[in-house]
Amino acid sequence: MMNRITLIILFLVFNFDVIIGQDQASYVNPFIGTSNYGATYPGPIAPRGMVSISPFNVAGSKNLPLEKDSQWLSTPYVHENTFLTGFSQVNLSGVGCPDLGVILLMPTTGQVETNHLKYGSTYSNEVAKAGYYSSTIDKYNVKGEFTTSTRVGVSRFTFPKGQSNILLNLGLGLTNEEGSMVKVISPTEIEGMRSVGSFCYNSPEAAYPVYFVAKFSKPADTFGVWKKPAKHEGVEAKWMTYNGKPRLMKQTTKMVVGDSIGTYFTYKFDKTETVEVKIGISYVSIDNARENLQKETDNKSFDSVYEETHTKWNNLLSRIKVEGSSEDDKIIFYTALYHTLIHPNILNDFNGEYPEINRGKIGKTEDTRYTVFSLWDTYRNLHQLMSLVYPQQQSDMIKSMLDMYGENGWLPKWELNSTETFTMVGDPASIVIADTYLKGIQDFDIKKAYEAMLKSADQIENNPLRPELKDYIEKGYVTTDNEGSVSKTEEYNVADYSIALLAKELGEKEDYERFKKRSISYRKLFDKNLNLLRPRNSNGSWHEPFNPEAGANFTKNIGFIEGNAWQYAFMVPHDINGLKKLMGGNKAFTNQLRMVFDTNQFDMANEPDIAYPYLFNYVKGEEWRSQKLVNKLVRKYFQNKPDGLPGNDDTGTMSAWLVYSMMGIYPISPGSPEYTITSPMFDKITIQLDSKYYKKKQLVIEREGKNKGKINKILLDKTKHKSYFITHDKLINSNKLRIILGNHF
Repeated sequence: MMNRITLIILFLVFNFDVIIGQDQASYVNPFIGTSNYGATYPGPIAPRGMVSISPFNVAGSKNLPLEKDSQWLSTPYVHENTFLTGFSQVNLSGVGCPDLGVILLMPTTGQVETNHLKYGSTYSNEVAKAGYYSSTIDKYNVKGEFTTSTRVGVSRFTFPKGQSNILLNLGLGLTNEEGSMVKVISPTEIEGMRSVGSFCYNSPEAAYPVYFVAKFSKPADTFGVWKKPAKHEGVEAKWMTYNGKPRLMKQTTKMVVGDSIGTYFTYKFDKTETVEVKIGISYVSIDNARENLQKETDNKSFDSVYEETHTKWNNLLSRIKVEGSSEDDKIIFYTALYHTLIHPNILNDFNGEYPEINRGKIGKTEDTRYTVFSLWDTYRNLHQLMSLVYPQQQSDMIKSMLDMYGENGWLPKWELNSTETFTMVGDPASIVIADTYLKGIQDFDIKKAYEAMLKSADQIENNPLRPELKDYIEKGYVTTDNEGSVSKTEEYNVADYSIALLAKELGEKEDYERFKKRSISYRKLFDKNLNLLRPRNSNGSWHEPFNPEAGANFTKNIGFIEGNAWQYAFMVPHDINGLKKLMGGNKAFTNQLRMVFDTNQFDMANEPDIAYPYLFNYVKGEEWRSQKLVNKLVRKYFQNKPDGLPGNDDTGTMSAWLVYSMMGIYPISPGSPEYTITSPMFDKITIQLDSKYYKKKQLVIEREGKNKGKINKILLDKTKHKSYFITHDKLINSNKLRIILGNHF
């Protein structure tokens, strides 16, 4: 009786937060975004983790039409697919190009089979939580459970009686790079390497290794390595009996190198048994991978690793506590916040070592070296969210960018594991740095940062961030001699405005005036007859023919990158009042903005127009349109189901939009420390503020009235706030933002 009571007490203590509704991590649904090309995966990851485990179900004809080689697919898992070929140990979340998705574990039973198309299986009973995933591999009646620490993946397989196998496949993956090495150290340990890279098929010369060490909780009865060599033709083929055929090298402890290689560990069980596999990862060396494994998980059970990771997730997610609204709203909110805490992720090993960018050298940090900077996406809202809620992380991200500048002479554009992919356009790092500094996060080398920003903005020759800078400076716009000319002009304008704001803050008056002037040069591309921006040729003439709708859905348009003229029509967030004047005033501006939505030109999954729903706040009397529209878009595109994202999460950018939108504020102009206000979707939002950076302990946003009503009044503390805009300083130095709603729209 006493033992039973003790167990009940322990259960209540351990689950107290859950019982009173304070376990924010329990609201995370990792299946959200695993369909509709959201490019997320349901498997576990620690906050900002180097390692993540995902079920790999995108290989083989049984997964058509969403098979990895049948179309442009950038995720290891698609919810609609049914054929599983393993569990990858390093993955990317919410990206637009395939990479990583390698080092696949797969449990099987019976005779060893090394062809993934033959050993693959359907699966069932999927369970996904923050830091945990499990499923049943149907063909073998094996239960697989997975969790991670920051740098180690932990798998637990429950096998039935009989022969059981754990395969480690180094040939399969999402990357188009080839080449692996593996060595069995003992019946309980494997070490090796897998080559990856060529993100978006750019810079194939920048391929790099992922090192790993795998340790098994039980020694294998037998083990081996397999290798499938290339198939030769002609004379060679006549005497090569193994030509193109996989071969097993039993009990070998020799190093094996190849493209299609792997290992197998075999067990003979006389009853149901479990085997745990821990895989440490490093981008520096095998020794570091082994140290990562030992330091983080060596003496820890699967359950203890999961408990620690779950606690880490809950601690971070509970920085924002929401009250009121539905359970589904809390699920989509906290899942979105969860997605924003995946990338950028940690690159440095436990000992602080990491590969320097483009130098082939090993660096060492006392802070955190971050990687996966999809900055064309994330400069718009994600980093602003980090500055508000997780400023220490944001500070370390800026320090990582500056270290990259010190290593290769340039700020990052789209950096991945210390390779610069140069994906997308613009100079986004400058925007993020200025935005961060102006929000009061200033514990980084601002002199070095300003130097780096000026270099990218002023160096005409051999500038990888702004390759069209000569025309931009001389003419005020990028010409049609370059693709995406209008988009690039706008992106450079936003960056220049951010530099101007920082220059003003630093007392650099000449730079302030110079970059402020440069920041509005988009006006030279404004066609008053169309009330749209359109491309100009190098001689100043309009490019013909011109179709404003061309360019949507990734179709080609010389003037625009991933969008059309409508989706870029208002992509000057720093100069909306100037744009209003160009368009002919408030009424014309409102009509043109409404046209974007009324003619279905708005694309919720596309970054250039992501802030457009909030732009009605710039016209007095029209603010209600933003409130109604944001609410409508949230309900339409963000839901508690696998296709509950509007498309690619873009390393958390879509999710950051949702987090802000549900809280009732949005960073309307990247680089400028300012938010615009809309209707919150919860009764109360409490943001815990970091005392290292902010004076107040918390910021409270409250909603009074039903969610379907328009805003009648805004109170900052007890004082009426007469604007739909508020500065960052004013917001974080207040106690409460109250938004009072009235009748229906």
